[in-house]
Amino acid sequence: MEVEAVVDASTVRRWLEEAAASVREQRDYLTQLDAAIGDADHGTNMDRGFAAVVDKLAAAEPSTPGKLLTTAGSTLVSTVGGASGPLWGTALRRAGRTLGDADSFDAAELAAALEAALEGVVELGAAQEGDKTMVDALAPAVRALRAQIDRGAPLGTAVGAARSAAEDGMRATVPLQASKGRASYLGERSIGHQDPGATSTALVFVALERAVTAEQ
Repeated sequence: MEVEAVVDASTVRRWLEEAAASVREQRDYLTQLDAAIGDADHGTNMDRGFAAVVDKLAAAEPSTPGKLLTTAGSTLVSTVGGASGPLWGTALRRAGRTLGDADSFDAAELAAALEAALEGVVELGAAQEGDKTMVDALAPAVRALRAQIDRGAPLGTAVGAARSAAEDGMRATVPLQASKGRASYLGERSIGHQDPGATSTALVFVALERAVTAEQ
């Protein structure tokens, strides 16, 4: 019988550090995507925000997974310009509050936390799948994670499925016409471009998979 995977604060720290590294590596690409349909600042904003998160957590006292995520969310709100800061800040704070004060959490609790994150993003951004936003990557990723966990898949398999679904959702934004945010001003000219928010969201799920795999 397989032992159920349990993850803790070190996993969350590694996840956020991996996310910061991925965003830093892809900063110029994210900015290039945003230049086509936005303000050309998504890469810079996300890099600044996640770098600030890593610095904040490095200076913080040892804490619970939930507290780390709420701290990360608050840091993103205060350091990231545009829509990304409030959206990712809300996502991580909702996830953190869902995890509560426990020292560790299991796969089902991770799924619940990310479902809460998605709910927060949808509420704040008033965006649904198909609107050409980060929701197009986040929603399928969360669904895939939950589906895998509910059928008893190992955590590593579940987060791998979530990462794959996020990347598929990211690519699926290319033919869409944006109906939310700065890109919506372009109308049909937004068609044919990959959404930068969905792209950075996929990077965050790549980071999650790396963190969980390293811990396991």
